[in-house]
Amino acid sequence: MSTGQVRMRLPLGAMLAAALLLAACAQTPPPAAPYRFTVLHTNDHHGRFWRNADGEAGLAARKTLVDQVRAELAAQGGAVLLLDAGDVNTGTPESDLLDAEPDFRGMTLLGYDAMAVGNHEFDKTPAVQARQREAWSGFPWLSANVQREGRPLFEPYRLFPLGPLRVAVLGLTTEDTARMGVGARHPGLHFERPADSARQWLPALRGQADMVIVLSHMGHYADGRHGSSAPGDVELAREVSGIDLIVGGHSHSIVCLQADGRPVERHRPGDDCRPDRQNGAWIVQSGDRGRYLGRADFEWRDGRLTLLRYAQLPVNLRGAPAGAAVAEDAAVLGALGPLAERSRSGLSVVLGRIVGHFDGERDSVRRRATNLGALITQTMQEAARADVALTSSGGIRDSLREGHLRLADLLQVMPFGNRLVVVTMSGAELADYLLAAARKTPGSGAFAQYRGARFRFDGQQLLDLRIGGRALDPAARYRLALTSFVAGGGDGYPDLRSHPGYVDTGHIDVALLREHIERRGGTLNAADYGAAPAEIAP
Repeated sequence: MSTGQVRMRLPLGAMLAAALLLAACAQTPPPAAPYRFTVLHTNDHHGRFWRNADGEAGLAARKTLVDQVRAELAAQGGAVLLLDAGDVNTGTPESDLLDAEPDFRGMTLLGYDAMAVGNHEFDKTPAVQARQREAWSGFPWLSANVQREGRPLFEPYRLFPLGPLRVAVLGLTTEDTARMGVGARHPGLHFERPADSARQWLPALRGQADMVIVLSHMGHYADGRHGSSAPGDVELAREVSGIDLIVGGHSHSIVCLQADGRPVERHRPGDDCRPDRQNGAWIVQSGDRGRYLGRADFEWRDGRLTLLRYAQLPVNLRGAPAGAAVAEDAAVLGALGPLAERSRSGLSVVLGRIVGHFDGERDSVRRRATNLGALITQTMQEAARADVALTSSGGIRDSLREGHLRLADLLQVMPFGNRLVVVTMSGAELADYLLAAARKTPGSGAFAQYRGARFRFDGQQLLDLRIGGRALDPAARYRLALTSFVAGGGDGYPDLRSHPGYVDTGHIDVALLREHIERRGGTLNAADYGAAPAEIAP
């Protein structure tokens, strides 16, 4: 033994334990290599299977972008999950006339893995929904909270193997659907509170999957301020733990936040995008009408999930960075072109001429009175010989632009085929109804466009309420014109169908507007309806 060295004698048991520990360490496999995968997502497509007049969007261009990302991930040994958050149908005449066949067939060609069931998926009867649209879809419709007789009406979730991972996708539908007039077309449905459904399914999903995605058609409301709408994705994430990613829709939002957590007011093509983050869950949404393809790049390493990058990929949008444009996929064009031509054949008839611009943009009609709202409610008031006309702004889907007016243009503005309803009621009842309308949150589809009523609203009550320029008489009788959707309790309005003064005229909104145009010699001048007729005084 050399100077300074000390030999220690260990007990035999300690020596054996040390040897076993060394052997175990030698046999422990090295950490698994990181696995990268991408979630691509869209929402609120609303019938935009074909490019628009500016050459933007469309499923053929979207297919090219999806294929580019798939090739990129395949080269890295990764995979892509392609999801849609609902409301595929309703929005363009070309799609509506064919019950959205081009959209669902086109999404099948793109290889979608799943979609959430949106509220507009209930716009047609069960025969159209189940026998046609779901049959055209080569992917599952997911919703855990839409029930009939206590059982889910749709597949609640689907498990997807991605390399070494198992990913669970759970579908949820806004409970607002129940107050959107679906009961007449789909009797017996129950829309369970989405957070309750998620809490019920999460333990089982966490036991089967490494990652849980909620595919939600509930809406994104900054900091959970949902107003008169049902709670959305922020509220869901805060209430239910264990969700990794919420892919959302319904509010038509491009969910990008500033560094301080406030939402970006206006996202431009090519801008960076930081998604929302609540209670450990990332929350994403990509606007509407297929203008963007959301891209979330993830890495799975040693049992941990990391979001590496997030972006909103513009789909041939004007103003996008140089080099962002893509060619349209020839196979998709070939498959959808004949369907597009078939639907357009009856829509190109010229009905008249528009002078000026009738504003039906979403951000306009859902926040203030517009001249298009005035045109529509004046048409309703005249046809019903009503004192007051009211429609919810969610039923106005586009503007009327200067130039030739075609049937397709009218159907683009009002695609739902609402009927005109007249309800005769007392002045006191009318005041209560208008108060319910005034309380609807600006920015929501429930926000009202009026004709014939003028008042001030202080946030709690109506002041100086005047009908036809005269003070309201609580004991007098008044005629109120509504769409069948609103009169039936849609968007949370009072359901008036059992009111003794209720009359469904059977007249369809587009037909009434067409007659209104004909009575004016085929010309509509926006100046005749005012730039923004204020029926609600400040």
